[in-house]
Amino acid sequence: MSAGTDLLVDAFGRIREVVEEVVGGLGPGELAERPGGGEGNSICWLIWHLTRVQDDHIADAAGTEQVWTAQGWAKRFGLPFPAGSTGYGHSRKDVAAVRDLTARQLTGYHAAVHDTTVDYVATLQVKDLERVIDSSWDPPVTLAVRLISVIADDLQHAGQAAYVRGLLGHRGRV
Repeated sequence: MSAGTDLLVDAFGRIREVVEEVVGGLGPGELAERPGGGEGNSICWLIWHLTRVQDDHIADAAGTEQVWTAQGWAKRFGLPFPAGSTGYGHSRKDVAAVRDLTARQLTGYHAAVHDTTVDYVATLQVKDLERVIDSSWDPPVTLAVRLISVIADDLQHAGQAAYVRGLLGHRGRV
């Protein structure tokens, strides 16, 4: 691995740590609780969403099937969405449908995606990071930009989940 890929692995590891801390010790009801009079995003939805985005984007970059379907997580979660749904554009009703999940399910899926992500990132060379993976944007998106975007988005949602946990009175170490 290079210094660049070491940094990426470290960043994805930090997401993993926050996910573990945020859901630790919470039951399905607490994970699904929605702040803002029941209108906000729940911890459950936020962790599911950030993991789905990471899974989707890494699989696309690596040219592999998503962990969500390849390892049967979609079936285990039993959510009422198409298998390709990542939560992007979800309505309040969609957010409410992500419930009855355990901390173990959320952290299990996230761990599987994290492991796949780290395995992929560890194979990358600097030249790989410069590869354009989406030319529909101006400027075109390189693999490096996509990976940083995933990290930024995931950390933002992990922070939101930590905030919701605090609102629920579960301060923990987050």
